[in-house]
Amino acid sequence: MLPIANVTRWITQSDHPEGPMQYSRGIVAAALVLAAACGGPLGPGAGKTPSEPAQPALVESGVDQSVTGGGQFVHPDFGTVTFSFVANRLADGRVTGRFQQHQPTFGVTYQADVTCFAVDPVNHRAWIGGVLTQSNDPDPVAQVGKDAWFRVLDQSGTSSGDRSTFLGFEGGGGILTSAQYCQAQIWPEGNARTWPVEQGTIVIH
Repeated sequence: MLPIANVTRWITQSDHPEGPMQYSRGIVAAALVLAAACGGPLGPGAGKTPSEPAQPALVESGVDQSVTGGGQFVHPDFGTVTFSFVANRLADGRVTGRFQQHQPTFGVTYQADVTCFAVDPVNHRAWIGGVLTQSNDPDPVAQVGKDAWFRVLDQSGTSSGDRSTFLGFEGGGGILTSAQYCQAQIWPEGNARTWPVEQGTIVIH
């Protein structure tokens, strides 16, 4: 586990749509120490591994477009992050799906229903947003009912490999909602703040 001093060192409001949240992760670290002392895990995701992703939404008939993925990446602050997601756009325009990210180091899990996504088919990029349905993160911007989002890069069949960001939350980079994030389709130069996917894959269908 990272020392609390290291966790709180970089906590400021993020200037980017995805990244560290507005409030101290020292709260989470302290809660984990307390949970360990009591002999129990913190939150419903504490025991999850990359082989136990969130169950994806049911496959819908009449899907016009979809983005799917699962695996793990290593974040410089949060360590290993496991993830899974599916986002479908139906023939009638509705968007369905779910996503999950889990931080084994901190025992923090986020689950959400997909409410929007956008695809750049030329550059093989996708932006996915939703509403949190489960979160054991005490940060006010990460509570159930709040918006969260992330973006992915599908580089299947290349030597570069797929990439994903950590979740973004309200206020990051001036983005307030998932709908705003999906519409803005922000992608920094050099694939900034995306991390190589390990033991998994991302596919834009």
